[in-house]
Amino acid sequence: MTDGAVTEVARVLVAADKFKGSLTAVQVAERVTAGLRRVVPELDVETLPVADGGDGTVAAAVAAGFERREVTVTGPLGEPVKAAFALRGTTAVVEMAEASGLQLLPAGVFAALTATTYGSGELLRAALDAGATSIVFGVGGSATTDGGAGMLAALGARFLDADGEPVGPGGAALAGLASADLSGVDPRFFDVDLVLASDVDNPLTGPKGCAAVYGPQKGASPEDVETLDSALAHYARVLEKAIGSRAAELAASPGAGGAGGIGYGALLIGASFRPGIELMLEVLGFAPALERATLVITGEGSLDEQTLHGKAPAGVAAAARAAGKEVVAVCGRLALAPEALGAAGIRRAYPLTELEPEPAKSMANAGPLLEQVAANIARDFLA
Repeated sequence: MTDGAVTEVARVLVAADKFKGSLTAVQVAERVTAGLRRVVPELDVETLPVADGGDGTVAAAVAAGFERREVTVTGPLGEPVKAAFALRGTTAVVEMAEASGLQLLPAGVFAALTATTYGSGELLRAALDAGATSIVFGVGGSATTDGGAGMLAALGARFLDADGEPVGPGGAALAGLASADLSGVDPRFFDVDLVLASDVDNPLTGPKGCAAVYGPQKGASPEDVETLDSALAHYARVLEKAIGSRAAELAASPGAGGAGGIGYGALLIGASFRPGIELMLEVLGFAPALERATLVITGEGSLDEQTLHGKAPAGVAAAARAAGKEVVAVCGRLALAPEALGAAGIRRAYPLTELEPEPAKSMANAGPLLEQVAANIARDFLA
């Protein structure tokens, strides 16, 4: 054995997120397993693809045994799209990116001012119609910055302009909001256990709000960011007139800025907020899988500063460290020093760029490279 290897490893748990743009979390698990078994053919490997509430959350739930349900909803640009949620018993996992995500936009097209979350509301309603009494609402990867107004409208809320007409789609249109009425929201939502799963704790507006921090990723110019932030602040003030001071309190609360402010919309209808990876690990059954493991392999496309703030590998490593289990990580690129990895509970990281320094080639060949990396882990920790 090398690298101070773990002794008597009986079972490896592969609990990694997707490599965005290259491999899904399920594919990462498959490639890591194949690479490990190149070196230790009879190795006992358990896979549990994970997600932190963003895109890929439904796929992770399905891999963990949930049933995939598909419906047609309104996409971020207003066109019909196919979207899925996951159901097991009366628990549903709903991913807003399935209905309102950036990945639904044509290549090179952004709609920072006009993209709507209406389809996310339709997806939530579909989960209720399927019998869900507990809904994990994963938010992240959004194309939208509408404060969840579209979602709420799909659930029965009314947002009217000065002429008594519904305001248009998207965050910018909220500047013309004159009145808000949440009394028509589907009453089933006030009896369901709705939990907002997000890896961000931003408020709705301000320098740390959803428009300022995440708007540029959605194609928003500096002027667009100002427009959106102002419109969202106006939206919160109108809601305060409609439902009282709770609207302002929720706008300032952690998670309100999740996924372009859809977190705010969810909080308005009674959702509770929890860090996405913490909640998803519970839903996916991570604790019993961790108990069975003696070595944990986690990872994602880029291990960087963002990883340390609520991303899946940090959540997996924290839980594993608390259970006294060794953790190593795989990644496309590594931008964390060994000290930062150690502080997060990760013994060592294995980036694909060590084998292929050219980023484009590394992404294009992520699968075979990941198998090679996993074989190296087996040699260092298992052989």
